[in-house]
Amino acid sequence: MTFRLLDTGASTGGLNMGIDQAVLQSVAADLAPPTLRFYSWKPECVTVGYFQSMADEVDLAACRAAGVDAVRRLTGGGAVFHSAEITYSVVVPEGHYLAPPDILESYKRVCAGLLAGLAALGLDAVFAPINDIALGRGADARKISGNAQTRKMGCLLQHGTILLDVDPERMFGLLKVPSEKLKGKLIDDVKKRVVGLREALGRAIGYDEGVRALEDGFQRAWGESCGARLEPAELSAEELEAGRAAATSTFGSEAWNLKR
Repeated sequence: MTFRLLDTGASTGGLNMGIDQAVLQSVAADLAPPTLRFYSWKPECVTVGYFQSMADEVDLAACRAAGVDAVRRLTGGGAVFHSAEITYSVVVPEGHYLAPPDILESYKRVCAGLLAGLAALGLDAVFAPINDIALGRGADARKISGNAQTRKMGCLLQHGTILLDVDPERMFGLLKVPSEKLKGKLIDDVKKRVVGLREALGRAIGYDEGVRALEDGFQRAWGESCGARLEPAELSAEELEAGRAAATSTFGSEAWNLKR
């Protein structure tokens, strides 16, 4: 079973979401095989879940002043600040091993690749239902990855992050919170509950090194579970064109981003 492996590097929030949508459309139309993609964000970006209110969750004036993008995702979940991280997306047809009807089971099967990738870096991570990856157990567990998915066009699209580093002060300077007092409590809570690879490994780790470890992890985990074989490829010209168009017409529009 062949998976197309893409590494599209750093793009704007709108283009990243546009490419995810373009890949979804290609796989749905049987123009491309199941696809695993890695990417990052430039400039930094806040994304909100499909069902959230951008105006309620994000300080748009602060984002504009800081040069930070703000985009609505195709998937659900909460607001996420994308900065020092590796982001991945997976698109497979429904009925594929990675896309069983049970949502929790599909998260477990996809996220097995993240667990194996973190193991390749020497970290003992666990799946934390329904859609997180954590280091440590019980009260000591700290989130290192959050994931979200949607099912559209007869396909599953799941994307998520592996944190390279964590900056809660900057994050909560871009999100809306009711008061400065609550903001301080939230920052302290994130420092206790969330961890990046730099802290976990005791050294800085870059995007390229992290992606190579995750590629190895996905290959080993999915190779064992469903016979997957990752083959490096490039976006098609049509996908890139569609992604760029969607970056402006959809993910760059107020009609989409401020629809709730």
